[in-house]
Amino acid sequence: MTTRSHLPTQTFLLISQSPKPSKTPSSSLSLHRHSLPTSTSDAGILFREKIVYLENLNVNSHKALRLNPNFRSTPLSSLVSVEHCLFSFGIARSAIGRILDMHPQLLTSDPHSDLYPIFDFLLNEVSIPFLDLPKSIVRCPRLLVCSVTDQLRPALSFLRGLGFVGPNSITCQTTLLLVSSVEGTLLPKILFLQSLGLSYEDVVNMVLRSPGLLTFSIRNNYTPKVKYFLEEMKGDLMELKRFPQYFSFSLEGKIKPRHRLLVEHGFSLPLSEMLKVSDGEFNARLIEMRLRSVEGR
Repeated sequence: MTTRSHLPTQTFLLISQSPKPSKTPSSSLSLHRHSLPTSTSDAGILFREKIVYLENLNVNSHKALRLNPNFRSTPLSSLVSVEHCLFSFGIARSAIGRILDMHPQLLTSDPHSDLYPIFDFLLNEVSIPFLDLPKSIVRCPRLLVCSVTDQLRPALSFLRGLGFVGPNSITCQTTLLLVSSVEGTLLPKILFLQSLGLSYEDVVNMVLRSPGLLTFSIRNNYTPKVKYFLEEMKGDLMELKRFPQYFSFSLEGKIKPRHRLLVEHGFSLPLSEMLKVSDGEFNARLIEMRLRSVEGR
């Protein structure tokens, strides 16, 4: 079992220097200042105190009990230790509540064996600055329920092999990629893009420019957007290579409507010019193109 004293010096110092609450993170902690009886009737009172604790954190207690039955027998002190751990790494109490509500299994986790190793990995292996840790966790709370050995470290190794190093290193904005399965999620997306006729180097460059590509669904995102691009827009794959952000725009909400408006008036635009601007800017550009068309007749 990992203990705080066994954490690398850098991590331990950062923990000790992290912001401390001006008062106890949870008012429920005061419950431990009194010696409570353990009779059957008092067991119900203790359980109710845990429910109130969750409610104060805005955690759905019914959901927590359903998804983590062990919560029923976990002492309140254990719940408080989880909150203290997350708070010590700079995560705001309001965010802690959202995180625990999303992943109730964290309520019964052991900070020393379950949580500290993850923070240690992010700090010392991924090299996320301490002050950016809260951004990483709030952006992707699932990091806290992933195994460092079985999930996070293999994903980091794969991503670095792709080129996520140096100026392209993983940051607090891209740590969510670490929760993706290499064989089940990351690699299939690389292979799908290659199957379109793009070289491996082309695909890697696209992914490094737009890391979100590795988070999109092949079935719900890639396939319909590629189909529309090739069949309706008669697009060139090289344009996707130049503007991989195409896949981040809504097919029904932006791509189709704008493309159809252009076709309706006999115009065309590069993907970046068609999609990057706001609706107002796009409409203004369309009006300008129509006026120029009329003046040129």
